[in-house]
Amino acid sequence: MSNLNVIDRLIGSVEFCPWGSSSGRMVRSQPVVRHAAPKPLYNPEQRRRRDASRWTLVQGVLAPLQFVIFLVSLALVLRFLATGSGESAASASVVVKTIALYTIMITGAIWEHDVFGRYLFAPAFYWEDMVSMLVLALHTVYVFGLATHTIDVHVLMWLALAAYASYVVNATQFVLKLRAARKGQPAWSAGHMGGVA
Repeated sequence: MSNLNVIDRLIGSVEFCPWGSSSGRMVRSQPVVRHAAPKPLYNPEQRRRRDASRWTLVQGVLAPLQFVIFLVSLALVLRFLATGSGESAASASVVVKTIALYTIMITGAIWEHDVFGRYLFAPAFYWEDMVSMLVLALHTVYVFGLATHTIDVHVLMWLALAAYASYVVNATQFVLKLRAARKGQPAWSAGHMGGVA
């Protein structure tokens, strides 16, 4: 009989079906786990500093401008990869996109310092900043390869597409985060990818 109890306990420890009574077992009530509500993106003081910072407007102008540059550059890079023509225009467009990226990263770090007291990796934008570093690294490798002629032009264009894919992920993070903040919803928790370069 004790062997059956041991087997029962073993099965119970790995069996995940929530409907124990359907198989003739007793259903044990599980303790209710309550999670703390996620914190809002800005506390009242941070919201005041955000509204007072001139860099808020700068970010609001640079983000859509960078997106337009991205769309034009993406079209030129795809055209080059599809037809083999327009290499100079495609290469120049990626450089312009990289300049726009560095501009928004630098001014964004200043904005983050104005609002949260640190230039990068403030808890509210930790994951956004992490992905921004990847975006920045890919763009930088592209410019280095182009300037030094150490990377084949086709490889460079594929690298640009990888950089652009990471940029889209990063932009989506920021749009979702800021949209939630505008609606007054809590920010994504640190365990979620919420957080533009």
